[in-house]
Amino acid sequence: MVCYIIPLAAAIVSAVLWGSLKKGPAGLWLVLLLCGGALFGVVDHLWRGELFMIGENIASDLLLGCAITGTMFGGWGVTLGIAKINPDLGHRMGILELGKRR
Repeated sequence: MVCYIIPLAAAIVSAVLWGSLKKGPAGLWLVLLLCGGALFGVVDHLWRGELFMIGENIASDLLLGCAITGTMFGGWGVTLGIAKINPDLGHRMGILELGKRR
């Protein structure tokens, strides 16, 4: 029941890496997406009253967290791909526009 720990850890690592590398708004989008996924997991587990419970099979819980995190990375990649293919849409989404202001 600790599947939200993986997206939270990925958000922290991404925030540190992207913050130190100053890579533009795409990194911010990733961090926000991962934080949102972790927050969703926390709210879901709070709602069911099992925030700090560890399931019978912790490996399964962590694997679920990895699957959730991988799905968020995939969604982020698709968003960036669409922004690269259609720069007008990328500017409207704020992915490309903020990066050009530097």
